[in-house]
Amino acid sequence: HFWAPTFKWVISIANVADFSKPPEKISYPQQIAVTCTGLIWSRYSMVIIPKNWNLFSVNVAMAGTGLYQLTRKIKHDYFSETEAAVAKE
Repeated sequence: HFWAPTFKWVISIANVADFSKPPEKISYPQQIAVTCTGLIWSRYSMVIIPKNWNLFSVNVAMAGTGLYQLTRKIKHDYFSETEAAVAKE
C-alpha cells in the first residue's frame, strides 16, 4: 500500500507544473475530477485502519491543486470579462 499513493504524487506535481499554464487551457472536467478524487480519498484514508498518511497527504495535495486550478479558471472565465467591461467605461 505504499507505491500507489507514492506514484499518485505525479498527478499533484503535474498540476503544480500547470500553474503557469494560461487559464483558458485549463479543463473543468479534469480539475473537477482531480479535486473530487482528492476530497473523497482524503476522507477514506482517515477511515481505513491502519491510517495511510501518505495516501492522505497526496489526496489533500490533489484537492488543493485542483481547487486552485478551478479558482484560476473560474476567475478567468467569469470575472475577468466583468473587470474588462468596467475598465472600458
